Amino acid sequence: MSLPPYRVQYSPIIDRPPIRWPGGERVALWISPNIEHYEYQPVFDGQRDPWPRMPYPDVREYSYCDYGNRVGFWRMLKALDKFNIRCTVSLNLAVLEHYPEVKAAMVERDWDFMSHGIYNTQYLNTLSEEEERAFYEDCIQTLEQHTGKRLKGMLGPAISGSEATPDLMAEAGLIYHTDWMHDDQPVPIDVKSGKLISVPYSVETNDGIIFRSYADGENFYRICKDQFDQLYREGEESGRVMCIAIHPFLTGQPHRIRYLEKTLDYIMSHDGVWQTTADDIADYYIQNYYDEAVAHATALSDRG
Repeated sequence: MSLPPYRVQYSPIIDRPPIRWPGGERVALWISPNIEHYEYQPVFDGQRDPWPRMPYPDVREYSYCDYGNRVGFWRMLKALDKFNIRCTVSLNLAVLEHYPEVKAAMVERDWDFMSHGIYNTQYLNTLSEEEERAFYEDCIQTLEQHTGKRLKGMLGPAISGSEATPDLMAEAGLIYHTDWMHDDQPVPIDVKSGKLISVPYSVETNDGIIFRSYADGENFYRICKDQFDQLYREGEESGRVMCIAIHPFLTGQPHRIRYLEKTLDYIMSHDGVWQTTADDIADYYIQNYYDEAVAHATALSDRG
């Protein structure tokens, strides 16, 4: 049986070289609003059905997600502004063309952006390598055209990808991937050329999982608080990363928004928090820790 290539060398967190965030902060906190666009009549690729509940159009599911850009985004924006949060948007790039007011609000706040695909109803797993190369080129050019920003990272559209995805990302000049939710620190990802790292994202402190599992706002707050408290303690010895992923159509609902505010109020009341973006985490880690981490993991592998 052939096995897929290993992308990340094993390195237990208990004996890694310590990480120190800028200013000696314990936790690098990044907030990732998933600003998405879903197609009303998507094309089924034969493997993953975007709207499996019923034949297209599924008005209920489409309109539920559409609430985010019409209403939820603006309610969420007020909560984030209250705490001066600078975000890394997990962005369906089509948003920049379909929703000019949303684009303007994000650009005005100098948020960073990682690709979350063009649409959240088009996936990477069935693309050829040439098609996937064209996808990155489209993402890079679209982001630069509309925001002036360089694309540095990606959360795969609906967290989809191919075996070649890390290599093709690095080939296109991207430096971080957030699909690899396997650590509390950045770690190098093996690629054919260039440098690519995993920046910790989360399906734990993620409203898409919490609220769709029928938990309520107090559960969201408690989960985020407990996550932060543990990482904050551990971060005294070596820096940790915490991501909170939010969706405007979920957290932006009237009955939920106060729990985002409550969560941010608690975390931001602590000293030792580097409220930052995934772009800045990736840049800082690659500049200061990438080579050391590769050498350490390689030495462990050689001993094994």
